[in-house]
Amino acid sequence: MIRSAVVLGIALLGIAGCHRTPSAADAKDAGAKEEGAKESAQGLTLTAEQVGKMGIATQPAKAMDYRDEIAGYGVIIPHDAIAAAVAEVTSAQAAQEQSRAAAARAQRLAGTPGAMSADTVETATRQIATDTAAVALAQRRLSSVIGSGLPGGLATGSQLQELASGEVKLLRVTFPLGALQGATPTALRAARLDGAAPGTPPASQGWTLHPLWGAPADPTLPGRSFFAVLKGGEAGEGERLLVWAPGTDPALRGVLVPAGAMVISDGKYWCYVEQKPHVYVRREIATDRPVDAGYFVTQGVAADDKVVTAAAGLLLAREMNPSTEAD
Repeated sequence: MIRSAVVLGIALLGIAGCHRTPSAADAKDAGAKEEGAKESAQGLTLTAEQVGKMGIATQPAKAMDYRDEIAGYGVIIPHDAIAAAVAEVTSAQAAQEQSRAAAARAQRLAGTPGAMSADTVETATRQIATDTAAVALAQRRLSSVIGSGLPGGLATGSQLQELASGEVKLLRVTFPLGALQGATPTALRAARLDGAAPGTPPASQGWTLHPLWGAPADPTLPGRSFFAVLKGGEAGEGERLLVWAPGTDPALRGVLVPAGAMVISDGKYWCYVEQKPHVYVRREIATDRPVDAGYFVTQGVAADDKVVTAAAGLLLAREMNPSTEAD
């Protein structure tokens, strides 16, 4: 019996050793995790000193209207093709004027001692017809390069010479088949191909395309094509651009979230809003409507919400690890 009691006592001591009393460090870690879960659900509460150390800055979200755009592609036409076509038209018109002047001189001299022979008069008349046909042919060749139905003044004005010299650029734009319906847009906007990477706002560089007119169909890309004038752009001839036309759907009302407010976590996009002084709440936002200055959203952020535009990444790090202190 005595031996059995001893064995039982040793066993009880072993069981008691397996269930040690939690240390102070364990209690602190558990408390930190519980506090972190609370902050994640209710927002991060910081002191004024912490806000200053982290360099947190906010700005009110601005209300804006957004209209969906239709995307297309454009290519800048080399100006030498335009210059050759314009030069052909100019030469043909000069020859036409010369033949008309010769015929008019022959008519003025008719019945005078200096009158020209009938054969000469007939030749001058026939030359007018030939030169007129040459002008028409040259104009058709020009229209094959820059299209027909040009806006007033462009076909014969100084703007045509600017296109021929390369001072302004001619852009051929094509939208996918069925994407753009209705009348010709009044203006388009454009950006380089590397200026609108996925998840980033398109850098339009202020390129506004105006005026626009119809272009022959692009044999390499089925769809609807236009010509447009690009002024003030640094794009090179032959370069391809992204182009957007205004959509036809009614405009949406929402807010602009600056691009600098974005943070990424778990494959989603977020921003922080100062819900009340020194209390910051993380809100998920959609990035399917990028604009020049950031993103247009209709949920998650309201007009005049104080959006964190500086140190949002530090807020995310602190939320993920509540024990992190601001340096």
